[in-house]
Amino acid sequence: MGKIFGTDGVRGIVNRDLSCELAFNIGVAGAYALTDGDQGRRERILIGRDTRISCDMLEGALVAGICSLGAQAVCVGVLPTPALAYLTRHLDADAGVMISASHNPVEYNGIKWVDKNGFKLPDEMEERIERIISAGIGNLPRPTGTKVGRIVHRENCIDDYIDFLVATTDVRLDGLKIVLDCANGAAYEAAPRVFRRLGADVVAYGNKPDGTNINENCGSTHPQNLQGWVVESGADIGLAFDGDADRLIAVDAGGNLVDGDHVMAICALDMKRRGLLKHDTLVTTVMSNLGLELAMRDAGIRLVKTSVGDRYVLEYMLKHGCNLGGEQSGHIIFLDHSTTGDGILTALQLLSAVVRSGRTLKELSSLMIVFPQVLVNARVDDSRKKAYENDPEICLRIDHIVKKYHGRGRVLIRPSGTEPLVRVMIEGEDEKDALEEALSLAAFIEERLR
Repeated sequence: MGKIFGTDGVRGIVNRDLSCELAFNIGVAGAYALTDGDQGRRERILIGRDTRISCDMLEGALVAGICSLGAQAVCVGVLPTPALAYLTRHLDADAGVMISASHNPVEYNGIKWVDKNGFKLPDEMEERIERIISAGIGNLPRPTGTKVGRIVHRENCIDDYIDFLVATTDVRLDGLKIVLDCANGAAYEAAPRVFRRLGADVVAYGNKPDGTNINENCGSTHPQNLQGWVVESGADIGLAFDGDADRLIAVDAGGNLVDGDHVMAICALDMKRRGLLKHDTLVTTVMSNLGLELAMRDAGIRLVKTSVGDRYVLEYMLKHGCNLGGEQSGHIIFLDHSTTGDGILTALQLLSAVVRSGRTLKELSSLMIVFPQVLVNARVDDSRKKAYENDPEICLRIDHIVKKYHGRGRVLIRPSGTEPLVRVMIEGEDEKDALEEALSLAAFIEERLR
């Protein structure tokens, strides 16, 4: 059996990469690992899900596995991934499991665990779960009779989450017109309710999930529709979430995109002005634009860059006592409030900063000059997406481009953590030239790793 866990839990195409059998095994092995094999413990494990059609059957398999180890499975229904993390802490559960494939299309799904404190499981715990599955779950002791686990359906947990979100700001949104794109995903109920409760005039799209339309030409990965909706409706701002609502992409009144780098810049400056930015430090990844680094330097804010992935951002934040970090893609962590990226929470903090400043989102965004950045995906076999590192011809080609952009741009090549792709990112003064180089290199990688 190959490696099960990726950079963000288990993810793949349902019934091909992620089967009911695997979901059952993950439930069994996860429950066993969490109890350290102590059959006397009867922990409570929360299970949340997004809106995709395959969640029903995967939830059934996962819950069966959990209960077969004697644990109690508490099903909390459709809600954002960060809501599950919050509720796991809030309800004093032993762990939580989210069934979601985030921004991926409907044929994908995923399973990711959080510990009792709402943090993603550390690598060593995921590795232990994998070892248990590989050794064969049939060897594990199973309770019988009254010691078998129960399934509990807990209603209205979304209300607790909404109360939590509203309490994270002391700013009202009266007078603001906001367009929401909920991606037909997990934010479809919570997001409109939060912003209306704070007084905003809300126009909602992507809030009618049918099980098959999650992320379909909507949400944070397809913001072009939101850009048009904002301009047509004369709104002040647009907010787009992904399928599990852990990321945010914004749009200003002119229809211009405001990505995670801009959001982090605005919030970091606001927090520094109020004396709330710990160590005057913002933590982001190597994907962040050079313009963010320059804007933070001018404001006296230290910028730290980690490897790509919000888990690496969080690791640094926890180790060094920082409270703001995230990714250009819109995964942003406000550690004073949450243990994970939260799209709705991020939107609230962004809007609060805008209101406090007395300026528009467009004016605040202009404080960061963006260097043209292009991203091209090379599609390769999933088993070979790291092979480019050892291919001499590819390495020679990359080295040539790196030398070309030295001192006036950046080149970043990395394998995707969730898809069979090698991502080619080039940042430079001339967008057309950068795009030509990225397309050429991506095609070369595909040819070499065919």
